[in-house]
Amino acid sequence: MHLSPADIQAILLTLKLASVVTVILLLLATPLAWWLARTTSKGKGVVSAVVALPLVLPPSVLGFYFLLAMGPQGPIGSLMHQLGWQALPFTFGGLVVASIIYSLPFMVQPLQNAFEAVDKNLLDAAATLGASAQHRFFTIAVPLSRAGFLTAIILTFVHTIGEFGVVLMIGGNIPGVTRVASVQIYDHVEALEYMQAHALSAVMLVFSFVVLLFIYTLRPAHKSSH
Repeated sequence: MHLSPADIQAILLTLKLASVVTVILLLLATPLAWWLARTTSKGKGVVSAVVALPLVLPPSVLGFYFLLAMGPQGPIGSLMHQLGWQALPFTFGGLVVASIIYSLPFMVQPLQNAFEAVDKNLLDAAATLGASAQHRFFTIAVPLSRAGFLTAIILTFVHTIGEFGVVLMIGGNIPGVTRVASVQIYDHVEALEYMQAHALSAVMLVFSFVVLLFIYTLRPAHKSSH
Protein backbone atom coordinates (compact mmCIF):
# COMPACT_ATOMS: atom_id res chain seq x y z
CA MET A 1 0.00 0.00 0.00
CA HIS A 2 1.67 3.23 -1.16
CA LEU A 3 0.88 6.69 -2.45
CA SER A 4 1.12 7.28 -6.18
CA PRO A 5 2.62 10.45 -7.71
CA ALA A 6 -0.95 11.61 -8.40
CA ASP A 7 -1.83 11.09 -4.72
CA ILE A 8 1.17 13.13 -3.59
CA GLN A 9 0.30 15.85 -6.08
CA ALA A 10 -3.26 15.95 -4.71
CA ILE A 11 -1.99 16.15 -1.12
CA LEU A 12 0.38 19.02 -1.93
CA LEU A 13 -2.39 20.90 -3.74
CA THR A 14 -4.70 20.35 -0.77
CA LEU A 15 -2.11 21.70 1.68
CA LYS A 16 -1.54 24.70 -0.59
CA LEU A 17 -5.28 25.42 -0.74
CA ALA A 18 -5.72 25.06 3.02
CA SER A 19 -2.74 27.33 3.73
CA VAL A 20 -3.89 30.10 1.37
CA VAL A 21 -7.48 29.97 2.65
CA THR A 22 -6.38 29.99 6.30
CA VAL A 23 -4.13 33.04 5.87
CA ILE A 24 -6.77 35.01 3.95
CA LEU A 25 -9.52 34.08 6.40
CA LEU A 26 -7.37 35.05 9.37
CA LEU A 27 -7.05 38.55 7.92
CA LEU A 28 -10.71 38.84 6.95
CA ALA A 29 -12.38 37.07 9.87
CA THR A 30 -10.48 38.70 12.74
CA PRO A 31 -12.09 42.17 12.39
CA LEU A 32 -15.46 40.55 11.66
CA ALA A 33 -15.24 38.37 14.78
CA TRP A 34 -14.19 41.37 16.86
CA TRP A 35 -17.18 43.35 15.60
CA LEU A 36 -19.56 40.47 16.33
CA ALA A 37 -18.12 40.11 19.83
CA ARG A 38 -18.48 43.79 20.70
CA THR A 39 -21.35 45.21 18.68
CA THR A 40 -24.85 45.89 19.97
CA SER A 41 -26.20 46.46 16.46
CA LYS A 42 -29.52 44.89 15.52
CA GLY A 43 -27.83 43.56 12.41
CA LYS A 44 -25.61 41.26 14.46
CA GLY A 45 -28.11 38.39 14.23
CA VAL A 46 -28.31 38.64 10.45
CA VAL A 47 -24.54 38.73 10.04
CA SER A 48 -24.11 35.81 12.46
CA ALA A 49 -26.69 33.78 10.53
CA VAL A 50 -24.95 34.47 7.21
CA VAL A 51 -21.57 33.48 8.67
CA ALA A 52 -23.02 30.23 10.06
CA LEU A 53 -24.87 29.22 6.85
CA PRO A 54 -22.08 26.89 5.64
CA LEU A 55 -22.54 24.85 8.82
CA VAL A 56 -26.10 23.83 7.91
CA LEU A 57 -26.28 24.00 4.12
CA PRO A 58 -25.23 20.92 2.11
CA PRO A 59 -21.88 21.58 0.41
CA SER A 60 -23.42 20.75 -2.97
CA VAL A 61 -25.96 23.58 -2.50
CA LEU A 62 -23.20 26.08 -1.73
CA GLY A 63 -21.14 24.78 -4.63
CA PHE A 64 -24.10 25.10 -7.00
CA TYR A 65 -24.74 28.74 -6.11
CA PHE A 66 -21.04 29.52 -6.21
CA LEU A 67 -20.94 28.04 -9.69
CA LEU A 68 -23.91 30.17 -10.78
CA ALA A 69 -22.41 33.34 -9.31
CA MET A 70 -18.97 32.75 -10.80
CA GLY A 71 -20.21 31.46 -14.16
CA PRO A 72 -20.32 33.55 -17.36
CA GLN A 73 -23.89 34.72 -16.66
CA GLY A 74 -23.41 35.26 -12.94
CA PRO A 75 -22.67 38.63 -11.31
CA ILE A 76 -19.09 37.72 -10.38
CA GLY A 77 -18.41 35.97 -13.66
CA SER A 78 -19.82 38.86 -15.72
CA LEU A 79 -17.74 41.39 -13.80
CA MET A 80 -14.55 39.37 -14.26
CA HIS A 81 -15.29 39.02 -17.98
CA GLN A 82 -15.72 42.80 -18.31
CA LEU A 83 -12.40 43.32 -16.53
CA GLY A 84 -10.72 40.83 -18.84
CA TRP A 85 -9.93 38.40 -16.03
CA GLN A 86 -10.09 34.63 -16.17
CA ALA A 87 -13.33 33.02 -15.02
CA LEU A 88 -13.07 31.44 -11.56
CA PRO A 89 -14.83 28.08 -12.07
CA PHE A 90 -12.43 25.16 -12.58
CA THR A 91 -9.42 27.17 -11.42
CA PHE A 92 -7.38 27.18 -8.23
CA GLY A 93 -8.56 30.75 -7.59
CA GLY A 94 -12.14 29.55 -7.73
CA LEU A 95 -11.35 26.90 -5.12
CA VAL A 96 -9.86 29.57 -2.87
CA VAL A 97 -12.89 31.88 -3.10
CA ALA A 98 -15.38 29.08 -2.50
CA SER A 99 -13.32 27.62 0.35
CA ILE A 100 -13.11 31.01 2.06
CA ILE A 101 -16.91 31.19 2.23
CA TYR A 102 -17.29 27.52 3.15
CA SER A 103 -14.73 27.67 5.98
CA LEU A 104 -15.70 31.14 7.25
CA PRO A 105 -17.57 29.99 10.39
CA PHE A 106 -14.65 27.80 11.45
CA MET A 107 -12.48 30.90 11.69
CA VAL A 108 -15.04 33.45 12.88
CA GLN A 109 -16.81 31.54 15.65
CA PRO A 110 -13.75 30.47 17.72
CA LEU A 111 -12.36 34.01 17.44
CA GLN A 112 -15.70 35.54 18.41
CA ASN A 113 -15.94 33.26 21.45
CA ALA A 114 -12.40 34.18 22.48
CA PHE A 115 -13.02 37.91 22.07
CA GLU A 116 -16.26 37.71 24.06
CA ALA A 117 -14.32 36.13 26.92
CA VAL A 118 -11.93 39.10 27.15
CA ASP A 119 -12.65 41.11 30.29
CA LYS A 120 -14.29 44.37 29.19
CA ASN A 121 -13.01 46.06 32.33
CA LEU A 122 -9.43 45.63 31.13
CA LEU A 123 -10.28 47.30 27.84
CA ASP A 124 -12.11 50.13 29.60
CA ALA A 125 -9.20 50.66 32.00
CA ALA A 126 -6.75 50.87 29.10
CA ALA A 127 -9.04 53.36 27.37
CA THR A 128 -9.08 55.61 30.44
CA LEU A 129 -5.27 55.58 30.38
CA GLY A 130 -5.32 56.89 26.83
CA ALA A 131 -4.80 53.69 24.85
CA SER A 132 -6.30 53.82 21.37
CA ALA A 133 -8.80 51.22 20.15
CA GLN A 134 -6.12 49.69 17.93
CA HIS A 135 -3.62 49.58 20.79
CA ARG A 136 -6.17 47.96 23.12
CA PHE A 137 -6.96 45.34 20.51
CA PHE A 138 -3.38 44.29 19.79
CA THR A 139 -1.97 44.55 23.33
CA ILE A 140 -4.93 43.21 25.33
CA ALA A 141 -7.52 41.39 23.21
CA VAL A 142 -5.16 39.49 20.92
CA PRO A 143 -2.82 38.13 23.64
CA LEU A 144 -5.77 37.07 25.80
CA SER A 145 -7.38 35.37 22.80
CA ARG A 146 -4.34 33.40 21.60
CA ALA A 147 -5.97 30.05 22.36
CA GLY A 148 -8.95 31.09 20.24
CA PHE A 149 -6.64 32.11 17.40
CA LEU A 150 -4.86 28.76 17.55
CA THR A 151 -8.13 26.83 17.51
CA ALA A 152 -9.55 28.94 14.68
CA ILE A 153 -6.45 28.56 12.52
CA ILE A 154 -6.19 24.80 12.97
CA LEU A 155 -9.91 24.12 12.53
CA THR A 156 -10.03 26.24 9.38
CA PHE A 157 -6.98 24.49 7.96
CA VAL A 158 -8.30 21.00 8.67
CA HIS A 159 -11.84 21.82 7.50
CA THR A 160 -10.51 23.13 4.19
CA ILE A 161 -8.49 19.96 3.74
CA GLY A 162 -11.63 17.86 4.18
CA GLU A 163 -13.80 19.70 1.65
CA PHE A 164 -15.36 17.67 -1.15
CA GLY A 165 -18.75 18.83 -2.43
CA VAL A 166 -17.86 22.49 -2.81
CA VAL A 167 -14.47 21.91 -4.41
CA LEU A 168 -15.87 19.33 -6.82
CA MET A 169 -18.67 21.66 -7.94
CA ILE A 170 -16.40 24.68 -8.38
CA GLY A 171 -13.09 23.12 -9.34
CA GLY A 172 -14.06 19.95 -11.11
CA ASN A 173 -11.33 17.35 -11.35
CA ILE A 174 -8.27 18.81 -13.08
CA PRO A 175 -4.97 17.14 -12.09
CA GLY A 176 -2.50 19.57 -10.58
CA VAL A 177 -5.03 22.42 -10.68
CA THR A 178 -8.17 21.49 -8.76
CA ARG A 179 -7.88 17.78 -7.94
CA VAL A 180 -7.45 17.89 -4.18
CA ALA A 181 -7.08 14.87 -1.90
CA SER A 182 -10.80 14.35 -1.27
CA VAL A 183 -11.50 14.30 -5.02
CA GLN A 184 -8.56 11.97 -5.58
CA ILE A 185 -10.02 9.51 -3.07
CA TYR A 186 -13.36 9.70 -4.87
CA ASP A 187 -11.61 8.93 -8.16
CA HIS A 188 -9.93 5.87 -6.66
CA VAL A 189 -13.24 4.55 -5.36
CA GLU A 190 -14.98 5.14 -8.69
CA ALA A 191 -12.20 3.19 -10.41
CA LEU A 192 -12.52 0.40 -7.79
CA GLU A 193 -8.95 1.12 -6.66
CA TYR A 194 -9.72 0.46 -3.02
CA MET A 195 -6.15 -0.07 -1.88
CA GLN A 196 -5.09 3.32 -3.27
CA ALA A 197 -8.19 4.93 -1.76
CA HIS A 198 -7.39 3.31 1.58
CA ALA A 199 -3.77 4.52 1.51
CA LEU A 200 -4.72 8.13 0.82
CA SER A 201 -7.66 8.04 3.25
CA ALA A 202 -5.41 6.66 5.98
CA VAL A 203 -2.99 9.54 5.52
CA MET A 204 -5.82 12.07 5.79
CA LEU A 205 -7.30 10.27 8.80
CA VAL A 206 -4.03 10.20 10.73
CA PHE A 207 -3.29 13.82 9.87
CA SER A 208 -6.72 15.01 11.02
CA PHE A 209 -6.50 13.00 14.25
CA VAL A 210 -3.05 14.36 15.09
CA VAL A 211 -4.20 17.94 14.49
CA LEU A 212 -7.29 17.53 16.68
CA LEU A 213 -5.22 15.81 19.37
CA PHE A 214 -2.88 18.78 19.27
CA ILE A 215 -5.80 21.18 19.81
CA TYR A 216 -7.29 19.27 22.74
CA THR A 217 -3.89 18.74 24.33
CA LEU A 218 -3.06 22.44 24.25
CA ARG A 219 -6.43 23.67 25.56
CA PRO A 220 -5.83 22.69 29.23
CA ALA A 221 -2.38 24.30 29.08
CA HIS A 222 -3.83 27.57 27.82
CA LYS A 223 -6.58 27.54 30.44
CA SER A 224 -4.17 26.89 33.28
CA SER A 225 -1.88 29.68 32.05
CA HIS A 226 -4.69 32.18 32.58
